[in-house]
Amino acid sequence: MTHASPGAPSAVPLRQDARTIALIGLAHGSSHFFHMLLPPLFPWLIGEFGFSYSELGLLVSVFFVVSGVGQALSGFLVDRVGARPVLFFALSSFAAAGLVAGTAQGYAGLLLAAALAGLGNAPFHPVDFTILNKRVSPQRLGHGFSVHGISGNLGWATAPVFMAGIATATGSWRAACLCGALLALVVLAVMVWQRDALDDRQGSWAHQAPGAKAVADEHPMAFLKLPSVWLCFSFFFWSTCALSAIQSFASPALQSMYGLPLSVTALVVTGYMLCGAAGMVVGGFLVGRVQRLEKVISVCLLASAALLVLVGTGWLPGMAAVVVAALAGVGTGLASPSRDMLIKRAAPPGATGRVYGTVYSGLDLGFCLAAPVFGALLDRGMTSGIFYGSAVTLALSVVSAALVGVGVAARLRRPAGVAA
Repeated sequence: MTHASPGAPSAVPLRQDARTIALIGLAHGSSHFFHMLLPPLFPWLIGEFGFSYSELGLLVSVFFVVSGVGQALSGFLVDRVGARPVLFFALSSFAAAGLVAGTAQGYAGLLLAAALAGLGNAPFHPVDFTILNKRVSPQRLGHGFSVHGISGNLGWATAPVFMAGIATATGSWRAACLCGALLALVVLAVMVWQRDALDDRQGSWAHQAPGAKAVADEHPMAFLKLPSVWLCFSFFFWSTCALSAIQSFASPALQSMYGLPLSVTALVVTGYMLCGAAGMVVGGFLVGRVQRLEKVISVCLLASAALLVLVGTGWLPGMAAVVVAALAGVGTGLASPSRDMLIKRAAPPGATGRVYGTVYSGLDLGFCLAAPVFGALLDRGMTSGIFYGSAVTLALSVVSAALVGVGVAARLRRPAGVAA
């Protein structure tokens, strides 16, 4: 369990922790919003430029490739210069992406916009978790992780309504992109205004970790030798493969399997995200009360996998299948805060940004690789494979989490001064 050191303040005002958590939640929601800067506008882009879906899909791939590579590298930058200036740079990149997209005259301009959005997205997990871990008191950290996850879901849910709504209302997809740029500037202004709450070098727990000096003397890449880092990476890869399948293909799969209209099956993604958000609220309370976090993760994700298998069998009535698929989001939401705390425990002192950057790049890789695989299943009429495949990848992520938990428990039992 995470405890404050004897030198740390015994009590921090709730208002102070809440301000940092709320700001990080706003920033993280913005990053997920910009995942969806261009996809909601694809029909308008096809109408104006005549692009194919393959060309438009490449824009998404560019975003996640830049984000994934940048995320692994940005962790080193965060550990070196601090999280706050990197956060300001990321939000500025989002504003630039919206501006470039809104003035693009062809495919090259949209590729540049996608790359800029990916560059902005890259630092967010190292930035967010470094600030939360160093600014928020341990007893409230689980709630901070919970808010962080919920805000990401809300960012995903808000972007299509915002972008498509403005494009429809104004008759201009360019206006929607420029409004996205304006939104990023507003969020940046809020962060600069409240910058004292985001200074990870001045946090109450910024320098408390025992052994931090010894780790700081190691080579910056030494953390890559830790099996727990790569197990966490694999956990994110597998769990994101499941998320990618649900986000992209659950709706058409349900339409094909159960004969429901798309207007109904489209609700499954919204329902999955809302159930995930509800699970994260409860999961934030579990973090502070459970020692073996991998057990929470295992039970929750295996329950979600079982629900997805049930949907894949085709045995349920149509609407019941939509509801059950959405309810699978509760388990992934419950596991989310425990997942983030488990990574914190697995990270060596002084390498928080690097570890989160490397681990969360598994998320980008999962989005990149899962979509074409699950898309191919759907193209071949293997609709139940969307749900069976999601369940299998969730089960694989449970294996990774269990192995991380075993390693963390062994390290906690190791006598002080014994090398890992």
